Amino acid sequence: QGEDVVAGVRTPMHISEMEQKFPEAFAQFTQVCKTLEDHYRDMQDMEFTVEHGKLYMLQTRNGKRTAQAALKIACDLVDEGMRTEEEAVLMIDPRNLDTLLHPQFDAKELKAATPMGKGLGASPGAACGKVVFTAEDAKAQGGAGEKVVLVRLETSPEDIEGMKAAQGILTVRGGMTSHAAVVARGMGTCCVSGCSDITMDEENKQFTLAGKTFHEGDFISIDGTTGNIYDGIIPTVDATIAGEFGRVMAWADKYRTLKVRTNADTPADAKKARELGAEGIGLCRTEHMFFEGDRIAAFREMICSDTLEEREAALEKILPYQQGDFEKLYEALEGNPVTIRFLDPPLHEFVPTEEADIEALAKAQGKSVAEIKAIIDSLHEFNPMMGHRGCRLAVTYPEIAKMQTKAVIRAAINVKKAHPDWTLVPEIMIPLVGDIKELKYVKKFVVETADAEIAAAGVELEYEVGTMIEIPRAALTADEIATEADFFCFGTNDLTQMTFGFSRDDAGKFLDAYYDAKIFENDPFAKLDQTGVGKLMDMAIKLGKPVNPALHIGICGEHGGDPTSVEFCHKIGLDYVSCSPFRVPIARLAAAQAAISNK
Repeated sequence: QGEDVVAGVRTPMHISEMEQKFPEAFAQFTQVCKTLEDHYRDMQDMEFTVEHGKLYMLQTRNGKRTAQAALKIACDLVDEGMRTEEEAVLMIDPRNLDTLLHPQFDAKELKAATPMGKGLGASPGAACGKVVFTAEDAKAQGGAGEKVVLVRLETSPEDIEGMKAAQGILTVRGGMTSHAAVVARGMGTCCVSGCSDITMDEENKQFTLAGKTFHEGDFISIDGTTGNIYDGIIPTVDATIAGEFGRVMAWADKYRTLKVRTNADTPADAKKARELGAEGIGLCRTEHMFFEGDRIAAFREMICSDTLEEREAALEKILPYQQGDFEKLYEALEGNPVTIRFLDPPLHEFVPTEEADIEALAKAQGKSVAEIKAIIDSLHEFNPMMGHRGCRLAVTYPEIAKMQTKAVIRAAINVKKAHPDWTLVPEIMIPLVGDIKELKYVKKFVVETADAEIAAAGVELEYEVGTMIEIPRAALTADEIATEADFFCFGTNDLTQMTFGFSRDDAGKFLDAYYDAKIFENDPFAKLDQTGVGKLMDMAIKLGKPVNPALHIGICGEHGGDPTSVEFCHKIGLDYVSCSPFRVPIARLAAAQAAISNK
């Protein structure tokens, strides 16, 4: 009986044996299969029974399929003339494409393994390796060819080098849009976040999960798709992209109207995104470039300087590094648009926390440890998310914006000389603007600096200065802001935080209760809140466009890679969405589906 098969108490024989046992019923069955598949024009999951040699059909429905199978079926149906290209594009769930782009656990090995804990599947893929507890250890061991999994209470921007070197990242705190999750998705690195069952002992470099204590060097495996955590090593296999993937993507590109850019801070990320079909960079977070090598020392020197001259001298050391980074990004994007966001995080994120680092900084600065600690304490903020960051840093220290402008423009001039056939128009993005006067004030320094650089080089170079719309007041006064901005880009991570009034890093603690109580159906940081945040976006477009018809508008929050959010962006008339490199194919397909569905 069917129940026996479902329950697993009987092993059914292969369908081919039916031909020998019940030849007439089998002939009838193959005919019915063809009729149903021709009618539904899709692969069917059919239930039937044979009683006393007679065939009874019980039910049929569209069959479930893996992402790889979905692509193959869609292509086959087009080749057989059963479906048009548009229909084939609509048949594929964009979210499933994620599984095609990341390493996966070997299916056989995974079946035999039992998860010992579970967090949030924050960045898809699979990773296994030795446990390490600090970014330095991850960088040292990962750089030496070891496979490591970085385990942290939570990550911060200064962990970026260790995160790059790790196979995977596991955090005790944080949600789907915490620092670890966002950065890991951008790099295509597997990440499980918010596993609150872990008891962390960072001091002794150990943690406890499911009654077992893990020390540095013990092996662990994590699944960034399901959020499962396993003891020991489960072998992984690299993802393969078959020919059908390319065909379906070509159809998607043919029918979509939304452009798809990427959020990328390194040439490697940018190159990967280009391979996956990105048409530009919608967000380059320049702060991630400050944490490498000698740069952090120079930036800390700038923070601890007493005078403008000292700050400028320290920034002068960072300038060539930033310029070099931007040149590589322009090269990787081959003349496609590149939006560079000026420094956004508060300064306290850049200062050292370890005693040894504080001492080294004091020595380099010619200051006492007490003086450095006093500076660090003065940077402490009760609510840094709403504190001294974004354009507020540029208002306080215009020299930071000037240095970054020089780096952007000099890099563009050099790359334009090397590639005269590329149309290179740098897009400078000023973050966290809430008032037109802020934008005007910072833009003045940017324009003066950029124009002086262009004149000194004796070249022609166009550039744009725009802003991130991530404060509700900016959306409400978009008609004013549009008079000074060449473009808007919705930073929906912060716009969601500011609109709801809760922090994305802490919301994980209470959101589960909201889902249980049916107050929220899903995480507003993962799926755009179209009713509230969406209304602000729609308002900003309707206020901004009439004032400045040349205004181009995009989105670069994490929502840029979520299919339902992409469809909403299409409906309200955005020009592009920008997302992590590995989400580019998802956004391309979702944009095509939005265009086809809303014809």
